[in-house]
Formats: sequence, structure tokens, C-alpha cells
Amino acid sequence: MKQAGFPLGILLLFWVSYITDFSLVLLIKGGALSGTDTYQSLVNKTFGFPGYLLISVLQFLYPFIAMISYNIIAGDTLSKVFQRIPGVDPGSWYIGRHFIIVLSTVTFTLPLSLHRDIAKLGKISFISTILTALILGIVMTRVVSLGPNIPKTEDAWVFAKSNAIQAIGVMSFAFICHHNCFLVYGSLEEPTVAKWSHIIHISILVSVFISVLFAACGYLTFTGFTQGDLFENYCRSDDLVTFGRFCYGITVILTYPIECFVTREVIANVFFGGTLSSVFHITLTVIIITAATLVSLLTDCLGIVLELNGVLCAAPLIFIIPSACYLKLSEERWTHSDKIMSCVMLPVGVVVMVFGFILAVTNPQDCTHGQEMFYCFPSNFSLTNISDSRFQLTTQLSILNISIFH
Repeated sequence: MKQAGFPLGILLLFWVSYITDFSLVLLIKGGALSGTDTYQSLVNKTFGFPGYLLISVLQFLYPFIAMISYNIIAGDTLSKVFQRIPGVDPGSWYIGRHFIIVLSTVTFTLPLSLHRDIAKLGKISFISTILTALILGIVMTRVVSLGPNIPKTEDAWVFAKSNAIQAIGVMSFAFICHHNCFLVYGSLEEPTVAKWSHIIHISILVSVFISVLFAACGYLTFTGFTQGDLFENYCRSDDLVTFGRFCYGITVILTYPIECFVTREVIANVFFGGTLSSVFHITLTVIIITAATLVSLLTDCLGIVLELNGVLCAAPLIFIIPSACYLKLSEERWTHSDKIMSCVMLPVGVVVMVFGFILAVTNPQDCTHGQEMFYCFPSNFSLTNISDSRFQLTTQLSILNISIFH
């Protein structure tokens, strides 16, 4: 919402959700037409070995980068939770983000990722859904109680902003599940295209409803001060938000293994013929998770991670490849609705990918990780002049941080 402009952002969110719904069904239709049961084999059947290599790289990179982002979120979020425990020294090493990332990896994400059957994570996904509902309730509560106390930036309500393509990249990151759709489709009892379509329509409808509420409530609360990780905007002394942070951290930890399943499957298909022995299964899982953990320990700016993953990996997986495969495989008339939509999606995906990458590199998001926002210090900040520009307020924040911590 911050990058696209609030009205345009809402419209883009619905548009990306519709494209996601359409392309997920299109992929399974392509699988049925080609007689394949994985994303990689579909592209291989359609475009040969070069296409197979491209989809393998994308299918590996997207979930792998997602694993890195989940680690960043878990470390940032849970460290703030543990700092609120009475008697705990905020400077203690055992509540630092690095230790928390390593601890959550060894204790939760690695053991869960060692499962071979993705269906066994069904109950975990249900728990994540419940926690997401709790987090949403907290964000909605704070838009009423906190929002009126935060000055709105000058450009808060413009219809559109120049960074809209970057916003599409982040939204694509949020909605994409194409890299594991064949895994989920194969886990259904008596899988059919009709049954899959019904499930996808309901899932996307619920997802866009939750996403719109999150986006709207978050942006209405913080407008131009919104950060890549929304919980970075809330004050550390807010106990209700602290509970939300705890739920959020647990949610991403429980989601992490699903991404690991995909990265492991891609490597297994490319190098081991799709089958791994028990020893290789464990070894490969440990290597993947260790690599993701090491990278996440080196960076803590979430926004740029989401953007680059969205435009470089999510855009091709959502827009370009499903459309290209269906256009080549389908024998329907060019006036058929699926073919018309595919012809629109493909060039749009190319534009989002190319220009989104250029904008992400040349105009990166701000990252004020770990800093308390200016409105968390009411005794040191006056809200009487709400027309201050974002630059002025950010400067005040920097000066305030220096006076407090030095």
C-alpha cells in the first residue's frame, strides 16, 4: 500500500489474487494436458531441457529465499517478545536474533522439515491459520487505538505512486504457492481439476480477504511510515502487540518446512532422479537449512528480500511460465477465455519482472530495523504539527535515537 498508493494498492491486491487463482488452475490443466505431475516435468515436456533448468532454478530460489525471510522474521519478532519477559536483560545474547534463529532452526524447523510426506504438515497449517486470525485481530485493534495518535504523511492518500511495480512484486511473493501446488494436488483424495479449482477458489478468496484487512489496517495506522515488516512499526512496550509478535513468529516457523519440502524436491528431481535414500534425505535437508540459516544471519532487512524474490522468482512462476505452457499445450481456439487471459498474463509478467528488478535495485525500501519509531516516545515528540514531511520526522527519529542510546 505504501509503495503503490492506498487505492491503487487495494485494486492491485485483488488483481494479483485473481491472477494467482487463474494461474494455479492453469498449471494443473497444463499438467493434465501433458500427462505430468510436477511443475518441473510440465515445463520439461513443454519447452525441453532449457525450460526444465530454468524452472528448476526458479523453483529452488523462491522457497529458499522464502526460508531466509522466515528466519529473519522469526529472529526479529521473537527477540522483541523475549525482551519483554520480566527480569531479562535486553542486551543478553540468548535473546538476540542470531541465537533465536539458530535455536528455532534446531528445535522446530529442522525436525519438521525432515518429514517425507507433506500431508503430515496439514495440522501444522491449521494451527498457522488460527494464529494468523489472532494476529489480524490485534492489527485491527491497533488501527483504532494507535492510528489516531500517529501523524499521516503528506502523500498518504494519493491514488497511485511510482513504485507500484515493486508493490506487485511484494504481493506476488505473498500469494505465490505455485512451486508446491503439484505437491498439494497430489496429496488430495481422488484429485481432479474440478476439485482442485474449487479448493483454489475458496483458498484464494480467504487469502485475499485476510491480506486486504492486514494491508488496509496496517497502512491506515502508519501510512508512509509503514516498514517491510509491519511489526517493526509497533512499540516494544505494547503487550498486546508482543503477543501478536509471538503468534507471528510461531506462524512463520510452522510455515518454513513447506518451503523446505519444495527446495529438497527440486534438488532430488534434478540430481537424484526424484528419489532420495534416508541418508541423502537427511543430509540434503540439513545442508539446505544450514545454508538458509547462514544467509539469514547476515541480513536483517526484510523489505528488499521480499521485493527481489517477488519480481525475480514469483513473477515468472505466477505470470509467465503457466501462461507459456498452456499456450503451447492447449489446442483450444485463440478466442477461448483461458488463451486470452494467458496472452495478457505473459507480457505483464515480463514487465513486472524487468522493471520491478530495476526499481528494487535503484530505489530500495527504507530499513530502520531494530529502532523504536518516534511515536513510541510521546514525552519527547509533539504531535501538534502533523504536516511534517516524512524526511523531517525520520530525522527527528534519528536524533532521538542518538540522545537515548548514547
